[in-house]
Amino acid sequence: MILRGSESDDPNLVGVVRMPERRPSAARSIWRRVAIAFGALGLSVLVVYLGREGYRDVNEDGLSLLDAIYYATVSLSTTGYGDITPSSDGARLVNVLLITPLRVIFLLVLVGTTIELLTERSRQAFRVQRWRSRVRDHVVVVGYGTKGRSAVQAMLGEVDEGGEKLQFVVVETNPRRLELAAADGLVTVNGDGTRTAVLRLAAVHQARSVVVATNRDDTAVLVTLTARELNPRAKISASVRESENVHLLQQSGADTVVVSSETAGRLLGIATTNPHVVEVVEDLLTPEEGLAIAERDVDAAEVGGSPRHLADIVLGVVRGGRLYRVDDLAVDDLERGDRLLYVRKVTSIPEPQDQPKVAKG
Repeated sequence: MILRGSESDDPNLVGVVRMPERRPSAARSIWRRVAIAFGALGLSVLVVYLGREGYRDVNEDGLSLLDAIYYATVSLSTTGYGDITPSSDGARLVNVLLITPLRVIFLLVLVGTTIELLTERSRQAFRVQRWRSRVRDHVVVVGYGTKGRSAVQAMLGEVDEGGEKLQFVVVETNPRRLELAAADGLVTVNGDGTRTAVLRLAAVHQARSVVVATNRDDTAVLVTLTARELNPRAKISASVRESENVHLLQQSGADTVVVSSETAGRLLGIATTNPHVVEVVEDLLTPEEGLAIAERDVDAAEVGGSPRHLADIVLGVVRGGRLYRVDDLAVDDLERGDRLLYVRKVTSIPEPQDQPKVAKG
């Protein structure tokens, strides 16, 4: 879908912006409705049959079980032939208090699909508008292929300055990838990431970071230019296939550029002679287990000391927005405001096996 002009402010964004949600399977939903319908019918049959003395039919021979089933069916479907009618006050009262509510339930089940579609669209529109009014400091991921999804997986669980978990918005045009992102619980925007209107829908102007993970280098340049124009303060990380295009991304406003083909080529080359080096690199790049590269502020007790003498394995020091290697004499004396890039060990705390689990309702 192509958006132009002020269409990004159109409140009817259902189908373009999609909020994550959990839905039961279609088969389960259908069987649940069928069960409700038959339950209402069965209860009606039971009520009519137990109070059959208060009903009269045209044959004047009393109500059998089949007559009760017939009356309940035509009553709940609002057909009402009139050949069987409640004659006593008690039977009429039961019809008012029980049969009528069951008739309403039965009809709601029959037209439930239409009602659900209408209410779902309205609910989605409300959720989209509420999300757009509240979203701040999120991460916009343009492209949800292998690179985009891996980037999201690497950032899951990370928190922002306020201690809240990062929120992600995926911009894609591929239906299969959009479904995959929705299945991962992410907000999705169906549109071309090179267009200003689409990135506005993803609230790039309020994002903290933008990850450009497109399949083409020229597309990555256009996305970066558009995102930088909308948000001069966002941290933009982009991936390119060829190193000759790195300067184009940097000139377009990318803070970090990763050359995917050359990086993979280096790892393949190293793996042929030093496979264990590649294992360590993979370990460092996997945040869920083993070792990981992290960043933290310098403690007050560490100010004035050398990063090479700390208990942590320090790889570099960030000072004034610039990264220095750990052996650079310019950062041999740590200062307040410095940030350390260090290697930390990822530990996971297993659940106690000897304690019963408490179900949360």
